[in-house]
Amino acid sequence: MFVSPAPIERILMTADTVGGVWTYALDLCRAYSAGGINVCLATMGGPLSANQQADAAAIQGLEICSGDYKLEWMDDPWTDIEEAGEWLLSLDRRFKPDIIHLNGYAHAALNWSAPVLVVAHSCVLSWWQAVKHTAAPPEWTTYRECVKQGLRAADQVVTISQSYADELNRLYGPLENMNVIYNGREADDFYVGDKKMQAFAMGRIWDEAKNLSILGEITNKHRLPICVAGDNRHPDTGVPVNLSDVELMGVLSQERVKWQLATSYAYISPSKYEPFGLAVLEAALSGCLLLLADIPTLKELWQDSALYFNPEKPEELDDLLDFAAERGEECELLVDKSLARAKLFSLDRTVDTYLELYKSLKVAGKAINTY
Repeated sequence: MFVSPAPIERILMTADTVGGVWTYALDLCRAYSAGGINVCLATMGGPLSANQQADAAAIQGLEICSGDYKLEWMDDPWTDIEEAGEWLLSLDRRFKPDIIHLNGYAHAALNWSAPVLVVAHSCVLSWWQAVKHTAAPPEWTTYRECVKQGLRAADQVVTISQSYADELNRLYGPLENMNVIYNGREADDFYVGDKKMQAFAMGRIWDEAKNLSILGEITNKHRLPICVAGDNRHPDTGVPVNLSDVELMGVLSQERVKWQLATSYAYISPSKYEPFGLAVLEAALSGCLLLLADIPTLKELWQDSALYFNPEKPEELDDLLDFAAERGEECELLVDKSLARAKLFSLDRTVDTYLELYKSLKVAGKAINTY
């Protein structure tokens, strides 16, 4: 017979410091810590900011290990990837985790001591298809093989939406070891304030996938104020991106973002590529009317609780802004729908689903044969 091992007590998790994966990872670490699970969080991709350090330090018992290594999608990362693998295995030997939770692909094929779960948050090939409307060029062949190897080496692959799971299967599949676990946020972290008749958007303003430049192309007949938070300086060129008739707010603290969401009537997400879209979930929890790009992921998640526009056509966004200004009663019904739907994507549900998956992996990978 097989005897189940003890519950999950120690997790080695990786995270990058660049995008939304950091928020996702810290939410999980915070919940795991509250449940008595020790986490070693290995970060790569760049140094932690002062705010990130403070947020991590506030989680009791969380061990942060920072590695100055490039991520697999960065320019010529392969020496760093190899060195990072040696560093991660040294953490594995010291920390002795029950589960390896990787928020990246490259290191799944290492000789780990515990079952390996890979969470697929995004990838260059799917980004390229969504943004450029063509396949990624040949210089991404090594990256493609690295991701494919990682997905196939993992004991379990998790994707954050069914739409993205379909893309992974198309690009790297077929993948038999895949589950969908939606991201979640803690509803009590957000609130509905006194709403102003204004729209809010946020993201990397220079990033063509975020497509925030469309906000400078609209007519905005009703002169609805539009506020945009995020970095507008391109990291490669240092050249700032400016948008006409839009208030650029710069990079905001988490508390300021929450206030801006709470007091804005509408939230605009014009992204051409979103495997999930945590900011939209935060906006829904804050009682915003959702004006979203008509892309598969956002349609999957928000269904009939949002208004959609073609992210290539600013005139369609103009039509939705007119609707927001003129059809208040119908908009309020949509806000009620999206708030109710947002509560389905709870952090508790996400955490519980991961913990059950961890346990099943531990049973399958480390069961003891007593015959």
